[in-house]
Amino acid sequence: MRGRLAPSLDRAYILNMLDKLLRTPSPSGFCMAVMELVTEEAAKLGYSVERTPKGNGIIVIPGASEVDPIGLTAHVDTLGAMVRSIHADGTIRFTPIGGYAMHTVEGEYCLVHTRSGRKVEGTVLSTKTSVHVYPDARDWKREEANMCIRLDELTSSKEETEKLGSAPGDFISWDPRVRMLDNGWIKSRHLDDKASVAALFGILEWLKREGRTPSRNVTIILSTYEEVGHGNAYVPDDITELIAVDMGAIGDDLSATEKDVSICAKDSSGPYDYGMTTRLIDLAKREGLPYAVDIYPYYGSDASAALRAGSNIRAALIGPGVHASHGMERTHIDAIVNTAALLLAYMME
Repeated sequence: MRGRLAPSLDRAYILNMLDKLLRTPSPSGFCMAVMELVTEEAAKLGYSVERTPKGNGIIVIPGASEVDPIGLTAHVDTLGAMVRSIHADGTIRFTPIGGYAMHTVEGEYCLVHTRSGRKVEGTVLSTKTSVHVYPDARDWKREEANMCIRLDELTSSKEETEKLGSAPGDFISWDPRVRMLDNGWIKSRHLDDKASVAALFGILEWLKREGRTPSRNVTIILSTYEEVGHGNAYVPDDITELIAVDMGAIGDDLSATEKDVSICAKDSSGPYDYGMTTRLIDLAKREGLPYAVDIYPYYGSDASAALRAGSNIRAALIGPGVHASHGMERTHIDAIVNTAALLLAYMME
């Protein structure tokens, strides 16, 4: 069942924006290109993006009242890696950026972004690369020391790889493998959290198209270091309520599905604001939006980072349900649209 706001959101626009976001590499600390993308898109919609010294983006939406401004935050940064060292055979040893299990990237295509601007393609492999060669290949533990990146260049030594321009400290991005199916399913790496960023841009597009104004000032914060824990440690002083918009976890005893808005009542940092969470639940019911309230025991958000940094705010967490988070992720366009609709209901009331 669709609510009153969900049908008016432009699904095609949201999908197109999501596709562009997913195809733009942005591991934590290497978000220059994706920030250029969101800055250009915001300008098309009549909004400017202010950059903080750390690289976060801030978009201010004037509201009918300046009392108790609302903050919405989502992160453009993703999982990735960095060159740690170069092996004697020319392969790369890498160090992870963000928290993921090594088996989730084995066999993945990737790009090594050299400091000179060159992009070198490669593949993530176990150092025991073949069952035809290594009798313990199947049992070889998938951990950092036992993984490598094979570069798609003529290199068989450390010196040859160095001549390609690769060096410790180069960023590595994973091939997102974006698939958007006609039945609404979306599978790709980095739906955490680019699906939420696309939802926020869906809201901006709606506000421009409908010529509407939120009930209060709204500040959107696009953070660039969430995957490493400090993305939104800074919150503008005037914000009193902050909603982190991030992917909803699925599995175990959680009740959310890939079509739901997931409302998190508590994560590893503790419970979220009771009043805000209750209001979000009530609005989801009013709008007829499929939703679930869940507890995420192994999860932290940009709202968590803001609270830990000492921000004097109330905070909540919602987002589209995403299956296999930090792996080969999947969601549905309905979940993204429903998330945007719930946020709009909160902003417009």
